[in-house]
Parts: sequence; structure tokens; C-alpha cells
Amino acid sequence: MAIKVGERIPNVKLTTVREGKFESVWTDDFFKGRKVVLFAVPGAFTSVCSDHHLPGFVELAGHLKSRGADVVAGTAVNDIEVLRAWFKLQEVGDKIVPLADGNGDFARAMGLELDARAFSMGRFCRRCDLTLGPLLRNRGRLT
Repeated sequence: MAIKVGERIPNVKLTTVREGKFESVWTDDFFKGRKVVLFAVPGAFTSVCSDHHLPGFVELAGHLKSRGADVVAGTAVNDIEVLRAWFKLQEVGDKIVPLADGNGDFARAMGLELDARAFSMGRFCRRCDLTLGPLLRNRGRLT
């Protein structure tokens, strides 16, 4: 069952890049005390995610921050090497923080895991965008 608006975000370990180095980060620590716009995509380098989803958030990152977001972050069930390479190719720069969910633990804990093994595509995260407030509560929409 997918997380519902107002529910607490589960505390899961993800991987990000800080000052050029990979770093593990717990969601409770990353989101604590900040308003975060978080989006999830099924996978880096997929056509729809590369052509529409990520570029849309890159374009809107400044606007979202001007409206009160402290951070815009993106996640996918990919390792941090893949996410970093995708962000570099898409010229994301420092507009969006990558949060790699390499094992799909965050997607699973959020109830957003999509099982596509029947199509030889493994498991990944459903598309969603969430606004997370200082209390680590979900205020977003799932698609």
C-alpha cells in the first residue's frame, strides 16, 4: 500500500554525492528541518524520465526554491554511479540532489515499488512527486 498524504516518511538509508564523494544518508537526517521537494522516477536513462521528468524538475528547481523549498531531490532505484552519470549528462549541476535507492529499499518502504519482472525489467519505483515538510510528512501525489 502506497504512503498516504500526512504519513511519516520511513527512515531508510540512501546514497548521495557531497563535495564529489559518495555518502550514505538516512532519510530522517536528510529531510529533518527542511522543506524538500522529492521526485521519484522509474530509472535513470529511461526515455520518458530523461526526456521529460528530470528536465522538468531541472527547469523548475529555481522556482520551487523561490516558493520555499530548501532542497529539490530526485531518487530512482539505481546506484549512485548511475544517478550521478545521468545527472551529469542532463546538466543538472547543483539544482537537484541525487538520492540513489540502489536496492529499492525506499521505494518498497514507501509502498511505491513496481514489479516489472514479467517484462525482464526488474523492480523499480513508481513516478511520484512529494513535498516533505519539517515533520517528515508526505504532502505529495503519486502517479
